[in-house]
Amino acid sequence: IEQRMFAEPRVPLQQCGILIGNKAKQSKVKQTESNLSMTLMIQESRSLSAIEQRKKVSFKGIPPALRRISSVSTDSSAPEGTFSPRSSLALTAVDDNPNSTQTMAESAETSSKSWAEFEHVLPWASAVVWPLMLSVPLALSTPSSPWHYTRLFKSEWYEFDPNDRTQSPKPLGLSLGIISVAVGQVFVWIVFYVFKYCGPQEPKSVQSRGARPYEFWEGLRTHVGQPEGFVLLFIYLTVTWMFKLMPNSYYSFDGCIQWRETFLCLVVQDGIQFVMHYLEHVVSPAFYQMSHKPHHRFTNPRLFDAFNGSLFDTICMITIPLILTANIVRTANAWTYMAFGASYACWLTLIHSEYAFPWDGIFRALGFGTPADHHVHHKVFKYNYGHLFMWFDQMAGTYRDPKVFAPKIFNKNV
Repeated sequence: IEQRMFAEPRVPLQQCGILIGNKAKQSKVKQTESNLSMTLMIQESRSLSAIEQRKKVSFKGIPPALRRISSVSTDSSAPEGTFSPRSSLALTAVDDNPNSTQTMAESAETSSKSWAEFEHVLPWASAVVWPLMLSVPLALSTPSSPWHYTRLFKSEWYEFDPNDRTQSPKPLGLSLGIISVAVGQVFVWIVFYVFKYCGPQEPKSVQSRGARPYEFWEGLRTHVGQPEGFVLLFIYLTVTWMFKLMPNSYYSFDGCIQWRETFLCLVVQDGIQFVMHYLEHVVSPAFYQMSHKPHHRFTNPRLFDAFNGSLFDTICMITIPLILTANIVRTANAWTYMAFGASYACWLTLIHSEYAFPWDGIFRALGFGTPADHHVHHKVFKYNYGHLFMWFDQMAGTYRDPKVFAPKIFNKNV
């Protein structure tokens, strides 16, 4: 056809550039071009039809699941918004199955159920924060760990006899204790960021009016830069460690984390803190205004408000209980002290969260403190003075379950 088309004599051009010639020959050329287009379309249609027939035959014996996969296969080289022969043939193969529509609907329903289950399980991944907050003492004290302290540090860096008055405490224990708290806090920030921003939807806020809007990095800067928070704790740890104000066992690197002593330290610390907290509220209005009132300006607290208060508040609520706890639980070693410090600081931060965590129901059943429990205190002021444990409030008659204030103040099931 091409030979016939291009073999037709063309009428020469005149110098003026106007095409002239025999009208009959022009008409014949147009007819030839039309025949050529029609012939090419027929040939392409026949070629595609043959390929399509072979494709249909190839689908025989293929399981329906694979046919469904083929139904969504498209040619990546095809322009956007168009179907290539590859995608159209795949669709044709599935359409041969009379149950294809029903099968695709069942597949979509199954995918929807799977995604719903994934959405339910995903928040539970945040529970990894609990072992992560203890990562430093766990890694350094576990005998089988490649980062065991005996493999990383020289013996003269940590060996110390508290009974020898000529020796001074080694700064390694102090440094590792501070690092343990810092690393635990970093993991809390990372997990909370993922929990807050990376889920399919915003987590459920504790209070019914919703979480306070804020920019994450602003909150983090505020949390770290509070002089009455981490700065005062750093000073406390340095002075009590380097001046040998701690019990002798606290300077020992022997053994691993003592879990019984760690839990006992948390309970004693929170019990003393409960008493100090209650006294701050009831001793006198002037003392309350000076010490604890700055922290209570947050009636809808966020995670980063945990250590945001006043200097007197930190001394009464944290420093004094820490000193008394160390002198009550006198058998803890250095790793237990690090685990206690890291878990206490991280747990105290978590209960100020503006969102409920998936494990809160389990914690409340055990009497452990949750964000909703602590929000009751920030919102109503005269209940739930405890932080890590609600046992002391339950014994004193000052505990109130968050569901008592739902749905007017708190969301349900937080």
